[in-house]
Amino acid sequence: MKAIKIGIIGAGRIGKIHADNLLRLPQTEIVAVSDLFAGPDLEAWAAQRGIGIVTKSSQDIIDNPDIDAIFICSSTDTHVPLIKQAALAGKHIFCEKPISMELAQTEGALDVVRQAGVKLQVGFNRRFDHNFKRVRECVLDGTIGDAHIVKITSRDPNPPHEDYIKVSGGIFMDMMIHDFDMARYLSGSEVEEVYAHGNVLINPVFAQHGDVDTAIVTLKFKNGALGVIDNSRQAVYGYDQRVEVFGSKGSSAATNDHPNTVEISTADSVRRDKPLHFFLERYNEAYIEETKMFIECILHDKPVPVDGYDGVQAERIALAAKLSSRLGRPVRLSELPELVRQSAQATTESA
Repeated sequence: MKAIKIGIIGAGRIGKIHADNLLRLPQTEIVAVSDLFAGPDLEAWAAQRGIGIVTKSSQDIIDNPDIDAIFICSSTDTHVPLIKQAALAGKHIFCEKPISMELAQTEGALDVVRQAGVKLQVGFNRRFDHNFKRVRECVLDGTIGDAHIVKITSRDPNPPHEDYIKVSGGIFMDMMIHDFDMARYLSGSEVEEVYAHGNVLINPVFAQHGDVDTAIVTLKFKNGALGVIDNSRQAVYGYDQRVEVFGSKGSSAATNDHPNTVEISTADSVRRDKPLHFFLERYNEAYIEETKMFIECILHDKPVPVDGYDGVQAERIALAAKLSSRLGRPVRLSELPELVRQSAQATTESA
């Protein structure tokens, strides 16, 4: 079976993670990597890994006839044009989330992908986490009966830098979008309605950029289940990632991963180590698994496990959450076209 030849666009932290994971797979070869800030450091990094081409131009990756698939790991504002160009060039695509910040742009990119007949996988890596997969299995196989309540907690150990906050798209699109995808994944149902509440409780810099650092969202699913998600940009004890699905026959829950399972009991306290520090440690195996699955789907011509539809659905829920927080009321996903139209009209009139 031939090796799948890969090009990587964007060689920041996540691009390098994907590169190292691809190098673990015997049936892949990284042909080239591009980054706007490519220089001696990136060239040395690539040389250590046997990557022969380092360029500042993403077009060099797209135009390379030897490349079968492209990993898009660049900034979100570049995703849509790169997806379109890659699809038209006949390349399979792995794209980090979100596909874009605008539903119309995302849907336009997906139209091009469908017409080109290439595969597109979106980087919702948490679906590949060993804990969360087991919770989902308990829902699918009926172990806990019909899902009634889905609870998701996601809290970062430290808030991001202001430069990131300015361009992140806000907590719902940047951070909670993973949880929106997880809610669909765990419940096995689509979301019908979103009610979001947010506040600035950690750092006023979030308010300066029209964002919040603490948020709770309630969800109504089409199958009748209810959901609640809480996010914080700062959990002083570490990366807090927990889920629970409560059903008619019981519940299934996943707690945090820790460096070890040791519990220390003394006369003063019962304690254990903090959770794994951040997403690179917590979801290391999930990143490896999602990469492996993408390559297997290309090799065996199978549907990808997380496709463009999943990507756009998570974005729709995130947009509904943003609008709900702004309007101070629940927002049904069926309202989105009209609310987006009204927002665009108000922007035009105020210009």
